[in-house]
Parts: sequence; C-alpha cells; structure tokens
Amino acid sequence: MKISYNWLKEYLQTNLTPLQISEILTSIGLEVEAVEKFESAKGSPDSAGTGKDAAPEEHPDTDQLHVEHSDTVFEIGLTPNRIDAASHFGVARDLAAWIGQSGEVKLNRPGVKHFKPDNNGYPIEITIKDPAACIRYSGLTISGVRVAPSPAWLQNRLKAIGLNPINNVVDITNYVLHETGQPLHAFNADRIKGRKIIVGYLPENTGLTTLDEVERKLSSEDLIICNAEEGMCIAGVMGGIGSGVNESAVNIFLESACFDPVSIRKSARRHSISTDASFRFERGSDPSATIYALKRAALLIKEIAGGKISSEVTDSYPNPVEPNRLDLDLKYVSRLTGEEIPSQKIKRILTLLDFIISKEDKGKLSLEIPLYRVDVTRQADVVEEILRIYGYNNIPVPDNVHSTLSYSEKPDKEKYEHTIADMLTSLGFNEIMSNSLTRSSYYTDLTSFPDKKTIRILNPLSTDLDSLRQTLLFGGLEAILYNVNRKNPNLKLYEFGNIYCFTGNEKDKGDLDKYSESRNLALFISGSTGKTLWNRPDRKSDFYDIKAYVEQIIRRTGIDPDILNHKEIKNEVLFYGLQLFTGDEIIAEYGSVHPSILEKAGIKTDVFYADIRWDKLVMFSSKEKTVYTELPRFPEVKRDLAMELDREIRFQTIKDIAFETEKKLLRNITLFDIYEGDKIGEGKKSYAVSFILQDMDETLRDKQIDEVMNRIARAFEEKAGARIRR
Repeated sequence: MKISYNWLKEYLQTNLTPLQISEILTSIGLEVEAVEKFESAKGSPDSAGTGKDAAPEEHPDTDQLHVEHSDTVFEIGLTPNRIDAASHFGVARDLAAWIGQSGEVKLNRPGVKHFKPDNNGYPIEITIKDPAACIRYSGLTISGVRVAPSPAWLQNRLKAIGLNPINNVVDITNYVLHETGQPLHAFNADRIKGRKIIVGYLPENTGLTTLDEVERKLSSEDLIICNAEEGMCIAGVMGGIGSGVNESAVNIFLESACFDPVSIRKSARRHSISTDASFRFERGSDPSATIYALKRAALLIKEIAGGKISSEVTDSYPNPVEPNRLDLDLKYVSRLTGEEIPSQKIKRILTLLDFIISKEDKGKLSLEIPLYRVDVTRQADVVEEILRIYGYNNIPVPDNVHSTLSYSEKPDKEKYEHTIADMLTSLGFNEIMSNSLTRSSYYTDLTSFPDKKTIRILNPLSTDLDSLRQTLLFGGLEAILYNVNRKNPNLKLYEFGNIYCFTGNEKDKGDLDKYSESRNLALFISGSTGKTLWNRPDRKSDFYDIKAYVEQIIRRTGIDPDILNHKEIKNEVLFYGLQLFTGDEIIAEYGSVHPSILEKAGIKTDVFYADIRWDKLVMFSSKEKTVYTELPRFPEVKRDLAMELDREIRFQTIKDIAFETEKKLLRNITLFDIYEGDKIGEGKKSYAVSFILQDMDETLRDKQIDEVMNRIARAFEEKAGARIRR
C-alpha cells in the first residue's frame, strides 16, 4: 500500500521528516518497506510540476492547503488485521496517536457540514434482499455532471500512489477511497432501470460483463447490485461495463456500502478478481463510515464536475452494528507486558486510538471498541494496541529469565532430520520445499488419498490452493515438471514436510481430534543416474535406485532394513513397489509412480518415488537398541537362485521360508530381479534372489554351501510351489 507524504500532511500538521515518519510507522506496526520519490513529470525539467519556483496549484477544499508537485511516497507492508490503516487518514490517525503521547496533536478530517441536497428530483429506491451479506447500503444522486479529465492536483495525487486517472467522477471515488478507506462506486444513473437498486442474487451462470471487459458467469452465491431488470455490478468487487461512468454520463448514482467480508472474499476468489475495493471489503469495512464518505465524495464531485445533488441520502441499514465492548484489567496489562505502565498513560493511548472508556472501577476499564477496529476482540488485542503506541523498545529486558527446565526422552527429530538431509545432499539430492496448500482436484477418485479426507480451506485464495496436502507426492511432481520443462530432466529430489488428514465425517468438522498432522520424507528420482563417462555408460534410474536410497536412510537412523517386513504393492499411485512395515505400522512405501498420475501431472518420463513416514521411523529408531559385535574373521559367500512362482506369492514369503530353513549361516537375502512376461506361464513370475552365507567360526566349504542352498531350494518348492530354474 502506498501512502503520500504530502497527502498525509493534509490531515496532520507535523514537522516530522519523511525519514522520521518512516521510522515511527514501522515502530507502531505499519512497516515501511520502501521509500520513493514521486514527480508529476519525470524527466521534464521545464514542467510546471518539477521546478523549484513553480507556483503550487490550489486545492479546492481550502485556501491554506496546496499541492506540492515533488512528493515522498511510503510503501507500507500492511498486515491483514490492520485494514483500519488502509488509507491516508487511517495512517494519519495512528501517527497522531503516537505523537499525542507527549503533547497536543490536531487531526484534521475534511468536513462535510456544508453538505445538503440541491433538490430531490432524482430519487433512487434501495432494497437489500440479504441483510447478512449487505450490512449497510447508502446512496445519492447527482445530476448534470460534466464528466471530463480531473484537475492536475487530483491526477497527481492518484499517480503518486500508483493509480491511473480515468475521469473526474471515477477519480474522486478513488481519491475518497484512499483518503478514508471506504470504497465507493459510481453508476450512470440513467442506466438504473426502474430507478431501483436491488442488492441480491441472480441465477447460476447469469452473464455479466465487468469493467475489465470480461464476460463472467455469475454464481448464485455472488452478491449482485441490480436494477429493476438486470445485474449491474458484482458487489464490493467490480462494476459492470454497462452501468459505468464515462464521458456520456450526465446523471450519476453514488454508492457507499458495507458488505460481509466472507461473501466478498468468495466472489473475488471465484472470479479471480482483486481490486482496491475488494481488498478492503474482504478484511472488514466500517459500517459507520458510509455516510461520511458518501457526502465527502458528493461535495468533491459537485466542486470539480459540477451538477446538483438531486436526492436525499438514501440509507438502508437493517441491523445496525453495535460496537464491541470488553473490560480491560490493568493487572492483566502488567502481567502480559512485564511492565507497570501508568494507568493515565494507558488511558491516554486508548483515547488517542478512539477507544471509549465508559467506566473505570477497581483497576478495570470498560471499553467500547471503534467499529473500524474489526481485529480487536480480546484483552490481548487491546494490550497489543497499547504496546505498539507506547513502544516495544520502552519495555526493559530483565536481567534474569525465570523458566522451568524439562527433560524428555523423546527422540531428537530435528537432529535426525539434519543427519538424513546431509546424507541425501552428499548423494546428489536437492532439497525442495512445496506449499502445504494444494489443489483438491489432485485427490479426486483416489482411494489411497480419498477426497473425503482432504482438509479444505474455507476461503481459499484460488482453486490451486484450496486444501491442505495429504501427501508430498504432488508437490514433488510439480517440481519435476518445472525442471523438465527447463531442460533439466535428471533429478534427485527430497522433501521433509507435514501432511494433513481429516478422519471424521461431515458432522465431525468441529472436532479437532478428527484432524491429524504428521511429518513425512519424500524422495523423487527421474531421468538418468548421471553423466556418461568413457568407462561407464549412463543408464536410466530404476526401481533399485530408489530402493537403495530408502534402505540407506533406514540404516542411517540405526535400523536394519532386514528386520522390517516387506510387501509388494500396486495401486493407483504406485504402478509397482514395496511397502515396509512393522506390526501394523507402515514405515515406508516406494516404487514407480503410476502412469495415470504422471499423465495427470503432465510428466512424460518415469518417476520413482518413496514416501517415508518420518515420525514413525524416528520413533521406531528410538526404540531399537544398537548392538555392537566383533567384525567377522571369515569371509561371506554369495549365491544366486532363480525361481518361477505364482504371481500372488510375495517376496516376504520367500524371505521368511529361507530364514526358517537356515537359521545359522544365512545372513541376508535380497531380490534383484523380477520378470513377468510371455516367456513364462500365465499367472507366473520369475524371481532372481541373492543369498549371503557366513559362518562366524570357520571358512565355509563348497559342500556346506551346496547343502544349504539345496535345502533352501527344496523348501521353496514344498512351501511356495516354486520351480527352481537350474
């Protein structure tokens, strides 16, 4: 948000320099992110606006005020809760509160006491169909206006804050918006059929062409400003092109309203529109400000564009909003701030901030919160207001810190995480960080991550960011697509991140126990394994690469992968892969991403993916005790065995049979090849398995080795129906 220094000084008489104001605004919560110089005609040395001796142009409101052509402009990073400061007067009000702590301060708000209708010849009736969505709607008519370019002072005011002048009427509505924070909208009154304004809804998919010349299909939930026959404007978001004010307009209807923030936010997101008006309405506007802003704009239009005010102010306010009231305990202020701020100082600050102190009794202040402070609802919020004006730097830092030390035997997840991150980086992986917000459409028709378990955002910024992720998969695929599209296809990526899940039914939405959050580690491999060398041809990444990396991670956390159970899996996420588990706890799943998922993500190359349940792996690791043994003095022996099996037989079954058959000499068993095709029988598959044999007391002889392998082969034939391929 941009704030003009010269414009600001119209409401606050001060000798503070732009640098001093910048520092003060930052200290009171309106952080100044940048300061720039504005000139009305950059690069034009003979322009009337840039010469030192150029005569200032008179401002129409007063004989004393005039507009300086050179200006300093502050770029303020406004936080969402401070919409009350989204205007020049709002910033001046905060600045005056800071200055007023140590002396008198005068805040000049442009007066509207001279406002009065010239006649009542052009009344327009106002009807609100939904008082919950349209809290207040005020309007009046001005006839006989001359729509033309704005005077130079007004154009320069708008240009200084980055706005393009349009015409005098529209420019005045923008000027008053950035002066007061209250959005306004001007209609061509002659286009208001039936001389009726109806604030309500239109049927689904009704067409409306907005001021940006885009025809939009309306939702039945969009609040629309209508005339007696048709829609004219998406309330609080953008006007329609058919009722806008251009050079042909003679009579105008001026709107000043207060809308429900949720309704406006949904419509703005639904149509991907962001305007100065929607920005303010989405965060909550002041219903008590509509009449003042309306009169202020009407007087300026009459002054600059001519015409006569041709109706009384029509004000529809079905359910007047009462200010929020709360009691502030001064002991609570001291306890929260750690400082005994004098009560007179507290009361002075609150008064300067427009808080009404209706009663003071036994160390408690009964407060009435100004309507424009929609963010102040609790005692803590009031204390924050006191502190930001009092000054956080004025709170002394104590010499002693009183705290309670606690000890926990829980595993150090952060230490584990750093260890694994370092290892993966050393193996050529790059870390990625994806947004926790994702698109819910990813989970449509998935049983592994059902749509009903998706946690949706109530007021999403867009359909691409409308829910919390259930898995790290799709964020990683987006990163792969981004890199592949930029000629970087050979990728090894990892991400530590939180995932979220809703486990209840519709009626459980308010039950926090039905929401879960866990931390996972994802690995992604695509493309080739590395550069081609003279002595080593390059090859494409495959299942065994991802398998090796998963096992390295598990070993690095102190767990032997062989103590985990294995199960082959094949679903709509993994075309083929393995699942590692212990008891009922799944520790990891890895394999080749299903082609249908890749197609949905726009990826045309194979991707190998691992999903490691990081929380469970770390917890399991903490329960395992590390046992050290003497290094073996005798060599191990490796033997391979190929067999044909029924397709339903799992590798875990083969592994269990082998260890049951040979408990002394068998050290390890690994699956290094799987074949399914027309070279073997239907419903069959071929396994190629490696066995590691070792005797801790002596060197194994060929006869011993053959006996063990023959015994294991017979067990496979008898217990798994295997056909050993000799």
